Amino acid sequence: MKTRQLGELQVSALGLGCMSMSQSYGAANRADSERTLHRALDIGYTFLDTASLYGLGHNETLLGEVLPTRRHEFILASKCGIVDRDGKRAVDCTPENIKKTCEDSLRRLNTDVIDLYYLHRRDFNVPIEESVGALADCVSAGKIRYIGLSECSSTTIRKAHSEHPICAVQSEYSLWSREPEYKVFDCCKELGIGFVPFSPLGRAFLAGVITDMSALGDDDMRQTMPRFLEDNFKQNLKQLADLREIARSNSCTMAQLALAWVLAQDPNFVPIPGTKHVKYVEENAQAAELSISIEELARAGEVFSGNSVCGDRYARSHMISLDPDEA
Repeated sequence: MKTRQLGELQVSALGLGCMSMSQSYGAANRADSERTLHRALDIGYTFLDTASLYGLGHNETLLGEVLPTRRHEFILASKCGIVDRDGKRAVDCTPENIKKTCEDSLRRLNTDVIDLYYLHRRDFNVPIEESVGALADCVSAGKIRYIGLSECSSTTIRKAHSEHPICAVQSEYSLWSREPEYKVFDCCKELGIGFVPFSPLGRAFLAGVITDMSALGDDDMRQTMPRFLEDNFKQNLKQLADLREIARSNSCTMAQLALAWVLAQDPNFVPIPGTKHVKYVEENAQAAELSISIEELARAGEVFSGNSVCGDRYARSHMISLDPDEA
């Protein structure tokens, strides 16, 4: 696979999001997850993304158990700062929690150093400079190599970068999630920070494979997301017809079209579509090799332009944890 520059790191043009191997989108099969991880490395993925939150440590442990002999083949990214307290999600980016979580992550991942360690969310009760300062201490101690942020505003990114250089910012970005275009992209480009779009397939919606929400389990996280509920879902589905036609005319899948669009937005964006299946890790990789005209990609970009998407990305309880740029 072709490579891209992500801040100071060189990685494959696509990374692999590993969350679904532990939570959120139905039960995962250990054997399938193992095959997917190995196949990803075999075909050129060199950027794997996990977090301490995923499966409450299960995901990091999975990578640590499955890939110890191949650790030198990939850039490893993980995240800290979101915790589970009595079954409820909370954000804790105090220096004490960051350093403890880093130690726990290193142990579970079975590694001496994490290449890229993100704050999973900003903690509004802790100055961002204090949180980044704790991560900087981890860099000085040789426990992490580079610092990242997730779902942060341009203002927060600038404050963080003034405390210690930020290597990459990770935020949701896809054909139907465009918020980073407002100020984050310009900020990252100005400061030389890489950008990692997560959920570039809109949690599989843009792949055209979800047509009936009743087919998903009650514990599937999409059952709580406004875009996937009732009338919002029906209206969003109607807009997929145009994407399906553009994909057909370019002899690719809808997922490949959606990824090709994200890749075309900037030569150094590194999307991390998640999957737990070999079939999709192979299909997604082919998106990096597609040649789709600028005009066709622009058509795809217009499908969900403006305010045409129905529903927020998350339920309100999660939306309030985000750090959006002010209008």
